[in-house]
Amino acid sequence: MSREDKIFHVINTCIMLTVSVVILYPIYYIILASITNPTVVNSGKLLLIPGDFYLEGYKTAFQYKPLFTGFRNSVIYTLLGTVINLLLTIPGAYALSRKDMKGRNVVMFLFTFTMFFSGGMIPSYMLIKDLGLIDSLWSIVLSGAVSVYNLIVIKTFFQSNIPDELLEAAKMDGCSDFKFFSSVVLKVSGTIIAVMVLFYAVGQWNSYFNAIMYLNSRSRMPLQAVLRDLLIMNTVTNELPIDAKETVARMMRADQLKYCIVIISSVPMMVLYPLVQKHFTKGVMIGSIKG
Repeated sequence: MSREDKIFHVINTCIMLTVSVVILYPIYYIILASITNPTVVNSGKLLLIPGDFYLEGYKTAFQYKPLFTGFRNSVIYTLLGTVINLLLTIPGAYALSRKDMKGRNVVMFLFTFTMFFSGGMIPSYMLIKDLGLIDSLWSIVLSGAVSVYNLIVIKTFFQSNIPDELLEAAKMDGCSDFKFFSSVVLKVSGTIIAVMVLFYAVGQWNSYFNAIMYLNSRSRMPLQAVLRDLLIMNTVTNELPIDAKETVARMMRADQLKYCIVIISSVPMMVLYPLVQKHFTKGVMIGSIKG
């Protein structure tokens, strides 16, 4: 390599290391803060190594029985919701990518319109109520079952990677549209499907507002809503007379619970991400090409 190339690689490496530290340290800090005495955390000291362990936050969280019910519910909502998302989004995107579909531009306009204008919270609640879905699993997995952004990404992927000539050749061999979609399109779309699984799964896992709005039974609440209630329960208020020692203990638990809740709610998705990471960048870049 020339001298200029070596200088470039050194500068590039330094920049990438700096960016990595900036991105990774907040995650590392939250992990340390979730096991460190809140007094040390609140002092503003730079946390680099574990010390002065304090695990009351995790103890409080795991002693809260609704936590495990919420975790089970979130797993169900995420798995079922992601499957429904894919079953609706992928065929819809493929149909809209076909040039021989009549009225596809009108349909695409209607989809895109919803990205900028919507009825709002009250009409959405009234719709779910009129459908008889209040306080049911379906109110969570069916509301927002199709992301228009994801629909556009997959549609562009199909337009960029499924040539018309391939469809024409398949039809000459007697292949039907459904068989072409199931046997050809899906097999060459593994990358973008993996990306959509990640997008939809993360969205389903982190969703809590729909649960608060549509669910009445605490036994049906997802993990995020349960963790929110746990944090509120351990927040110090002036409503009840509490002795000074209990007040300090509750304040420390509440401070640490904020970090523990972030870890508890993030671990499942952090485990899922490495499984699809190799497809992530490629899938998003291919699907983002304008077509």
